[in-house]
Amino acid sequence: MACLNNICKEVSDEKMMTKEEEDYTLDGTVDRHGQPAIRSKTGTWVSGILLLVNQGLATLAFFGVGVNLVLFLTRVLGQDNAEAANNVSKWTGTVYIFSLLGAFLSDSYWGRYKTCAIFQAIFVVGLVLLSISSSAFLLYPKGCGDEETPCGTHSTFHIVFFYLAIYMVALGNGGYQPTIATFGADQFDEEDPKEGHSKIAFFSFFYLALNLGSLFSNTILGYFEDQGMWTLGFWASAGSAFVALVLFLIGTPRYRHFKPQGNPLSRFCQVLVAAIRKWKVGIMPGDDHLFETDKNESAIKGDRRILHTEGFRFLDRAAIMTPNDYATDEEKNTKGRNPWRLCTITQVEEVKCILRLLPIWLCTILYSVVFTQMASLFVEQGDALKTTVSNFDIPAASMSSFDILSVATFIFIYRRILDPIVARIKTNPKGLTELQRMGIGLVIAILAMVAAGVVEVFRLKYANKDCPNCNNASSLSIFWQIPQYMLIGASEVFMYVGQLEFFNGQAPDGLKSFGSALCMTSISLGNYVSSLLVTMVMKISTRDNMPGWIPGNLNKGHLDLFYFLLAALTTADLMIYIICAKWYKCIKFDGRTNGDDDDNKKSRPVTVAAQADFRV
Repeated sequence: MACLNNICKEVSDEKMMTKEEEDYTLDGTVDRHGQPAIRSKTGTWVSGILLLVNQGLATLAFFGVGVNLVLFLTRVLGQDNAEAANNVSKWTGTVYIFSLLGAFLSDSYWGRYKTCAIFQAIFVVGLVLLSISSSAFLLYPKGCGDEETPCGTHSTFHIVFFYLAIYMVALGNGGYQPTIATFGADQFDEEDPKEGHSKIAFFSFFYLALNLGSLFSNTILGYFEDQGMWTLGFWASAGSAFVALVLFLIGTPRYRHFKPQGNPLSRFCQVLVAAIRKWKVGIMPGDDHLFETDKNESAIKGDRRILHTEGFRFLDRAAIMTPNDYATDEEKNTKGRNPWRLCTITQVEEVKCILRLLPIWLCTILYSVVFTQMASLFVEQGDALKTTVSNFDIPAASMSSFDILSVATFIFIYRRILDPIVARIKTNPKGLTELQRMGIGLVIAILAMVAAGVVEVFRLKYANKDCPNCNNASSLSIFWQIPQYMLIGASEVFMYVGQLEFFNGQAPDGLKSFGSALCMTSISLGNYVSSLLVTMVMKISTRDNMPGWIPGNLNKGHLDLFYFLLAALTTADLMIYIICAKWYKCIKFDGRTNGDDDDNKKSRPVTVAAQADFRV
């Protein structure tokens, strides 16, 4: 019996030693049971690839509805062009507003996995309801909905059912999009050099998956829907979304998770209230007089401590310790500190971080104005070019395929060729910084607008001035648009991929999904600013009985001047962006002990994402 007990003890000891020797992640991620994540059993590209496929299928499903929604509203519901365009704009804007809701719930309460699962389920239900409404109610008489056969009138119930469905699609996709990008990045430990490099690569492949999904929906599904086969297109979208959800759930055992870290709004308000209460308190240089928790703790549950930075000194008052900062016995919390009078350095720096991100974010909005022209004025310009090759007519909207091919090409060129060359020249393993890449994206966007303007100049030169409808209104081939589409695609690789990496890396631990949501809101505001800019230009340019720069007949307008105006505005935006980028101070987390000598054993700052110089 004693021998048996010794054997059991040895086996138990071996299991304990094996468990202790297992390689855990260093960034604080946990598995689905809430235990520290084991590197070999969770995350990495096994989870990453599942999420990339999920993103591609979900994007296919979303654009399967969105790409031809304006045609559905006009052909099936009988709306006029202006009303349909307005409804699509509202719907698109709502998608991006819901992205803020998804980011808030993800960062604060639900966590990224639960948020993705719930909103994807809503997305699938919305697509199924849309498919049912179109097949059972709206496509009547049978065979209607193409360019030649309009549909009949519909009851109020049918219209309400349709709008309920498409806004469920908006809610599901909007809440899911910013969270899935951040959740995918969570699968790679940024504290590990190899996984840290993979994390950066993930954002490039994420944007590629998004574009490949939209390529299929813009071409194959778009063609079927344009021919009136709306039910087929919507059910295909619903099936794609369902497969995406199933693949997402299959990966559940391997995912790594960050725990949600509470409502950030209350933390922000605490800093502002505490700073205002102490507006008369003097501020001394340095951070020795500022409050922070113990070295191994953080005031924000599960968060890393953020090191103090200069700038926005007024907010530092919230962390200055005074005799009145501790609660009375009736109201004190577990630590006795009144959080509305005394905040930690980490809380203050969290607010500073968001304030520093805002100028960079504002500079990206004008880029989104340029980007949105691809879906509007580029198409109108293409319709006014020669679109026939032999007896085949090329849809102007299909030229966006060159943008997607450009994205795929330049992602490969950047990841495999340009980035390694720059890394050797700069002796920096990560090559160009995110801010530098975003600046390059702005430069390429300027070139794209110049290219579009030059094409328009030559289009007008070979145009038929008396063309009544502007279809094939010029002898200049539509293939002259390829350079502007290719340049837009190249700029996306530098701007939007860099933007995803930048906002994800520079957002505090408790606001990672919010960082991704900033990218989506930038695109949304770009649409609104573009619409406002077109309205202003038309109002100014139509004076004195002039047709304006963008009339119905482009041969009588000056679309080229509008493109050159956008190039000039983007150039001014680039100058402002360079100033903001030079001013920007990157976030610094409290480092970990990793060294042999005494100096190395001290806490070292970790600069995310290991870029000491974020200047352009």
